[in-house]
Amino acid sequence: MRSGWILLFVGMSVFLVGCDPQPAEVAAGGTAKAGDFRQVVKSAETKVFPAVVFIQCLQESLEGGKKITREIVGSGVLIAPDGGVLSNWHVVDKAVEVRCLLSDGRAFDADVVGTDKDTDLSLLQLRLGPDAKPLPHATLGDSDALHEGDFVMAMGAPWGLNRSVSIGIVSCTRRYLPEHSEYSLWLQTDASISPGNSGGPLVNTAGEVIGINTRGASVGGDMGFAIPAQTVRIIVRQLREFKKVNWSWTGLQLQPLKDFRKNIYFSGEEGVIVAETDPQSPARRAGIKVRDRILKINDQPVTAVWEEDLPAVRRALGMLPKNTPAKITLQRGRETLNLELTPREKGTVEGEELDCPRWDMTVKAVNQFDNEDLYFYRTEGVFVYGVKYPGNAAEAGLREKDILLRVGEKEVTTLADVKQTYEEAMKNLKSQHRVVVTVLRNGLMQQIVLDFARDYEKE
Repeated sequence: MRSGWILLFVGMSVFLVGCDPQPAEVAAGGTAKAGDFRQVVKSAETKVFPAVVFIQCLQESLEGGKKITREIVGSGVLIAPDGGVLSNWHVVDKAVEVRCLLSDGRAFDADVVGTDKDTDLSLLQLRLGPDAKPLPHATLGDSDALHEGDFVMAMGAPWGLNRSVSIGIVSCTRRYLPEHSEYSLWLQTDASISPGNSGGPLVNTAGEVIGINTRGASVGGDMGFAIPAQTVRIIVRQLREFKKVNWSWTGLQLQPLKDFRKNIYFSGEEGVIVAETDPQSPARRAGIKVRDRILKINDQPVTAVWEEDLPAVRRALGMLPKNTPAKITLQRGRETLNLELTPREKGTVEGEELDCPRWDMTVKAVNQFDNEDLYFYRTEGVFVYGVKYPGNAAEAGLREKDILLRVGEKEVTTLADVKQTYEEAMKNLKSQHRVVVTVLRNGLMQQIVLDFARDYEKE
C-alpha cells in the first residue's frame, strides 16, 4: 500500500509527517500501536456506536414563575442487554416523559431508575416487550489506565441531530473543576462535546467506554469534560440497588496541604486539612476543629496534598455507613487524637417546587446544599423560586429568593403550608383577592400586599 503524508502545524512551524496506512493493532490498555489509525477508529466505532442512544425528554420547569413543559434532548449509552441506559442527571432532570431512539431506528419509552445530581449521572431502563431480544451494549473500560495524549472518541447526538463521532486526545486525566468536583475528578479532552452530546460515551481506541460526556466549553479552544468510568461504576451500583446514591454527610469542609493559587502551604505530606465544619453537623458535634489535620478514617490513611486529591477523600467520607460511629484520627498541633464521627444521610440536594398560577409565581423549599445563602437565614422554609412577568407577584414587588414567612395569618415553613394557603385563597377568590405576604429579603423583614384579582393568563 502507498504511504501518505500529513501536514502537522505546531505554533508557527509546519512539519511534514509520514503516514503508513497499514492495519493497526491496539494495546491492552486501549492505546493504538503503529499502523493505520483509520482502522483503529473504525474498530472502536463498530463496537460502541450501535449502543449509542438518542434521548428525548419532556421536562417540567418552574423557573420562569409558572409551570412550562419543554423538550430536552441528550444522549446515552446502553450498558446492559436488557435495556439499561447510562446518561446524565441534567438530561432527565424533572422529566415527565423519556423516549429513546436506538441506532437501528427502534424507539422505546424509558423509565428513570435513579439519578445522582452530585455526580450528574442517571440510569434509565427501556420498556422492552416480553419477547425482546438482547440489545447491543457497550463495555466500561478502565479510566485509570488513561494517559495524557491517548486518543479518544466522543459519541452522541449533538444538537439533537443524528449520531456522530468526534475524535481527539485526552488533555488531562485528573482535572479538578471548582464547585463541580465534590466526589469525582474529570477527564478533559479536546474531542468536541456539543449540546446534545451530554450522556454519550467517551470511548478509547479499544472500543471501551472510559467516560460519560457531560460538559463542554469552546472558549479558548474546544474542551470537553467526561465523568471517568471508575466513578461511573461506583454510582451505577448504587442506582441499581437504591435508585439513588446514599451519600453520607459529615459537614466537613476540606482543603489540601498545598494550595499554590492561594499561596497556602501546611507542613507534612500526609492527611487533609479541615477548613471549616458546618453548623449543627456531625463533624462539629464530634469536636473536629478548623486546622485539624485528618490522617485516617477508620484506620485507613487519607491524604490530599493538592486539590486534585480532595474528591477521593470526600468520596470516602460520603460512603461511610450512616448513623454508625466512624473513627477519625487527626493531628491537632503536636497532639494526635482519635474522635468518633457519626455521619447522617445527606438526603436530597435540591428542594421540591410548587406552582401558584394565579399568584404568577413559583416557590421552592430551602435546601442546605442547593441554597446555602438562604439556609443561613432559615434552615427550614420556602422561598420565591420564579416570578412571571407580567404577573400579580411581579406587580406586588415580590422577588426571586424572597423567603416566605407568613401568608395572611398563616405562618409558612413548608410547601404544604403554601399549597394549603393558596388553595384556600382560590376558594375565596370572589370575596377576597388581596393578601399580605411577609418575606425575609437579604435578612430584612418586609410586608408586601399581593393583589391577585387579575388573571394574566386570560388577558
